[in-house]
Amino acid sequence: MIGLPETITACLFDLDGVLTGTAVLHREAWKRTFDEFLRNRDGEDFQEFTDHDYAAYVDGRPRADGVREFLRSRNIELPEGTPDDAVDATTVNGVGNRKNELVLKIIDERGVRPYAGSIRYLEEAERAGLKIAVVTSSANGAKVLDAADLTRFVQARVDGLVIRRDGLRGKPAPDSFLAGAKALGVPPEQAAVFEDAQSGVQAGKAGGFGYVVGVNRADQAEELRAHGADVVVDDLADLLGGKQ
Repeated sequence: MIGLPETITACLFDLDGVLTGTAVLHREAWKRTFDEFLRNRDGEDFQEFTDHDYAAYVDGRPRADGVREFLRSRNIELPEGTPDDAVDATTVNGVGNRKNELVLKIIDERGVRPYAGSIRYLEEAERAGLKIAVVTSSANGAKVLDAADLTRFVQARVDGLVIRRDGLRGKPAPDSFLAGAKALGVPPEQAAVFEDAQSGVQAGKAGGFGYVVGVNRADQAEELRAHGADVVVDDLADLLGGKQ
């Protein structure tokens, strides 16, 4: 009993915030990056980057999309630049690369911890014979999976590097999840999406997936439901034994 419809044969898991606690590290890195950028730009009149900003404009999206969406919300436009821009470049990619450098430093300092309930759920999904993929907008997917000792569960990985390489649209578009289902050889209606971000839940709904599980790590259960979650749980272990 893993809390999914009988028609589901594959699980597509977001990584940060669903399987590991690294979402809080990403949020911290984004806040430090954007607050520094805004303070340098606006001086004492700067308005800080908030948890609402993170949830509405950044969480779950590819790095450059998150930069672009948040700055647009503040009526700020920057040149796109290129993916290999220096971290001090005043471009969309430069700001994104600055954040990535910072989050990698934080991960190295603090390590990566998977959620205990997520490990239990992965074990049960594997025991039930379900195919497992990780679908994350992060370009650091392999590093985080290895650090959390979760690679052993994963049959396919679609991460930020794959999204960029294949020209996929980022969440809330369903492209990355559709690529994950394709990599596992299952149609979307036979796959379940597990997401903690509003944009990710929206992507699961838009892709016509058989079941969308919202994971409420940031006190946004109603928002997850509003964006398309079929069920919302506080932890993946809540699904075990049919508990929902």
